[in-house]
Amino acid sequence: MKIIKKIISATTAMLALPFLALAFTPGSEPTGTFAGQGASGFSAIFGKVLGLLWPIVGGLAAIMIVVSGIIFITANGDPEKIQTARTALIWAIIGIVVAILAWSIPAIISSIIAG
Repeated sequence: MKIIKKIISATTAMLALPFLALAFTPGSEPTGTFAGQGASGFSAIFGKVLGLLWPIVGGLAAIMIVVSGIIFITANGDPEKIQTARTALIWAIIGIVVAILAWSIPAIISSIIAG
């Protein structure tokens, strides 16, 4: 199990490096629901944060799906490992659903308010 944690940590670090390199590039604005619409204040900050977090959450969910698949493959019929893999897969799917809701609910609300 320690090797899986090391693999997850290394993969997460590799996925985060490009985002960290591009995060503070002058003149680059994130493309998203709130970006580039003349928004100021809280909604602009919220849009930038969501623009940065969305790919990270998606990458982590993909990693968790792959890790749960590896645990399924290496379970060898052990019910405890199969349950662990099933739980990891369920939480990865819940994470994807929450991320989609976190992205879409503010967009829906802003489109309702804008008319």
